[in-house]
Amino acid sequence: MSKNDYCFSVYILASASGTLYVGVTNDLVRRVREHREGRNINSFTHQYQCRHLVYHDESPYVLNAIEEEKRIKNMSRLEKETLIRTMNPQWNDLAKDWP
Repeated sequence: MSKNDYCFSVYILASASGTLYVGVTNDLVRRVREHREGRNINSFTHQYQCRHLVYHDESPYVLNAIEEEKRIKNMSRLEKETLIRTMNPQWNDLAKDWP
């Protein structure tokens, strides 16, 4: 398997009240589903109901994805909102129609 067969996603979930969660995964569809199903009742996303995928970016390299996740986590709220608007101006749930 070549390194181009890999895909790592940095993503931002939002709650209805506006709370943001930043994460990284190697399977975005599975991970969003896990957040929505609330599999870990002690998790931040479960406690704050962060279920709407409002941003994601992909990289074939895990270290780049982790670095980007850390960079986004260190952004101010305003910077995160600006980043989200670059991909998703209306803050729609990008995974609304996913299985």
